[in-house]
Amino acid sequence: MSSHANSAPNTSPGPASLAARRPFLTAFALSLGAAVSLGLTRFSYALLLPPMRADLDWSYFLSGAMNTGNALGYFLGALATPALMRRYGAQAALVGGAVLASLFMLLSGFVTDAQVLIGQRVLAGIASAFIFISGGLLAARLGLLHPERAGLLLGIYYGGTGLGIVASSLLVPVAMDAAATHGAAHAWQWAWIALAALCLLATLAMIPPARQVDGAPSQANSQGGFRLSPFAFGLAGYLMFGVGYIGYMTFVIALLKEQGMAGGTITLFYAMLGLAVMASSRIWARMLDRFKGGRAMAILNALLGVATILPALTAAPALMFVSGLLFGGIFLSVVASTTALVRHNLPQHAWSAGISAFTTVFALGQIVGPSTIGWIADGPGGLQRGLVFSALALFVGALLASRQRALV
Repeated sequence: MSSHANSAPNTSPGPASLAARRPFLTAFALSLGAAVSLGLTRFSYALLLPPMRADLDWSYFLSGAMNTGNALGYFLGALATPALMRRYGAQAALVGGAVLASLFMLLSGFVTDAQVLIGQRVLAGIASAFIFISGGLLAARLGLLHPERAGLLLGIYYGGTGLGIVASSLLVPVAMDAAATHGAAHAWQWAWIALAALCLLATLAMIPPARQVDGAPSQANSQGGFRLSPFAFGLAGYLMFGVGYIGYMTFVIALLKEQGMAGGTITLFYAMLGLAVMASSRIWARMLDRFKGGRAMAILNALLGVATILPALTAAPALMFVSGLLFGGIFLSVVASTTALVRHNLPQHAWSAGISAFTTVFALGQIVGPSTIGWIADGPGGLQRGLVFSALALFVGALLASRQRALV
């Protein structure tokens, strides 16, 4: 997802800096950016979709369009972030993006108009790209200070997404219950306000440690040395991942509610999914180091397809939890597999351009996925048929990625 996470720094913080002395604390602080960017800003919407849809009488197509708007914003933000970091530095992009994302989340607590809400999702997506890409750069710079722990430090950063999912799974029901107790007309608005407050608290917590990591723009030429054609199958596989995974993360909670799962069990389901995300970086690290071509992405896409199709085939609670744990334990590692593919097959000066290309096709897939799956879900077969489409997209992605050969 991060397009400039591997640029070389101009300077290094001194040995007395927090980044040098407390790398894990610093990485955890940076991971709060990933929590805000994806865990809270994007994936909390799955919990809010059912009450918003019931209250505002939305179709599944319109419900999916909300996350399509978010993905469009992320795509636009990803295009703008490199220039933003060159001008102002990574810390400014990180903190500024987090403040903006918090404000856009807050806006959702005061409006009901669908067009305004879609606009809010687009703006939040732009801000989340600022956060995630600049945070990835800072995490990579931190790894350069501690090369023997670089993979783990990056894993901690990406794991912040899971932390945000867990936090939203716990916070949203509490806010909704509080709103119901006070007779609020639109209980889901309280949840958006609570999530925005949590985003602001996370932003305040990450500012001091983030300032300890070098965020100066690199002067190295990072755009040369990358050609699309040798990576065609890997890029196509990643595009299909973007189409498929976002359908599950948008609609799975709505499906569980349709199947009659109790609210407390749904909270546990989503929290367990978030915990699996936090653990995932350690689970697949050796495989990502071992395979130089597209094999890792193919295996992960195929497993993700299995996790996605399970809720479409059965309503058994035990299998639902298997689906959530498997999905959470895999989906961010597909992102990591593209970074590994680029690192294995390109010289360092071309890493940034390579990851940027993968970021672009991923964002395009995310734009297509939610609305398409929502449109399918509005027809016969409902959400189950929509998730079958998501799973098929992931299986096609696995087949395409399996054709990607190592270049060195």
